[in-house]
Amino acid sequence: MRRTIFDADHDMFREGARRWFVNEVEPQTARWREQGHVEPEWFRRAGEQGYLLMWADEACGGAGIADFRYEQILIEECTRHGDIGFFLSLHSRLVAPYIGHLGTEEQKRQFLPKCASGEHILGIAMTEPGAGSDLAGIRSRAEDRGDHWLLNGSKTYISNGQIGTLFVVAARTVPDSRYGLGLFLVEAGMDGFRRGRNLEKMGLKAQDTSELFFDNVRIPKSHVLGEPTQGFRYLTTFLAEERLINACWNIAHAQTAFDLTLDYVKERRAFGRPIGTFQNARFRMAEMRAQLDAIQCFVDQCVLEHNAGRLTAEVAAEAKLLSSELENRVMDECVQLHGGAGYMQEYRICRMFTDARISRIYAGTSEIMKEIIGRSLGLDDRKL
Repeated sequence: MRRTIFDADHDMFREGARRWFVNEVEPQTARWREQGHVEPEWFRRAGEQGYLLMWADEACGGAGIADFRYEQILIEECTRHGDIGFFLSLHSRLVAPYIGHLGTEEQKRQFLPKCASGEHILGIAMTEPGAGSDLAGIRSRAEDRGDHWLLNGSKTYISNGQIGTLFVVAARTVPDSRYGLGLFLVEAGMDGFRRGRNLEKMGLKAQDTSELFFDNVRIPKSHVLGEPTQGFRYLTTFLAEERLINACWNIAHAQTAFDLTLDYVKERRAFGRPIGTFQNARFRMAEMRAQLDAIQCFVDQCVLEHNAGRLTAEVAAEAKLLSSELENRVMDECVQLHGGAGYMQEYRICRMFTDARISRIYAGTSEIMKEIIGRSLGLDDRKL
């Protein structure tokens, strides 16, 4: 289905991004998956292309482009021609805005230019062994010691955990309040900060996911983002964009799998004819095409709503829920249509299948998305 949300400038940007991902990034992806991480220099190379923090002011190293469609294009081209584990958008649109929107002018000048150039690689440390989607369950704590904060605790499943150089860390600052959290900027090399192992995952092999430990880390007052007791509110405010980013990833991943499979069922022959000409395969492909078009339209509309400042957390949850569930159904169908080849690592669809499974879990599980949507309908046991 023809998409109508992009103009000529977007198309030109896409052409340039596609060339970069095809010619520069794609040849690296097998090595990244083998070693379990992207080399930091590739963030610097992305910065040289102007692909990091495009929304930031020019004084902070960005291009002053707030239009989310440019980020959407990068997500789509990286997913199709690079590797879904190259988390540029996590760096640029998920973590950096905490500094851009909550940071002081001094913090912006200190950190954003290095983030835009790729000298700093960002991560966000929320998840803990006992606290995932339930942010109020965070147990890491930060104590005000007058001229600094003292941070203690541990985090797990942190993206960019091995290669990251600057982390936004959520920690409890009000011991007797479930929602009394603060956000702190922790730089690699601070005394008491250490990385755990690079966790072995089912998929997303190119993406480093790690444990992080904080043992009496002295956090300067200059490294506190916003009010030190309002972290819970800040985190929930930024979740809508995080879920939109994930929806864009999910549908782009599913679209790519569909296209690979369409080529395969046209070429693979059985009983003297292409397998795509059998009714079962033809009907499965037709159903996927219709569902992909429908969810793509919804996600595109969410992008326009986000640009206009109207995207709600509830609608973003719908986009994340629908796109991740569809992505996983599409992956399963595509592996099935590949037959035995779909189970072989040498075929991309095999790797995409395992890469996709996390999308129903991270950035809020499908069950949490349903809770958010259901409560927005007034179906809340706390109020009925």
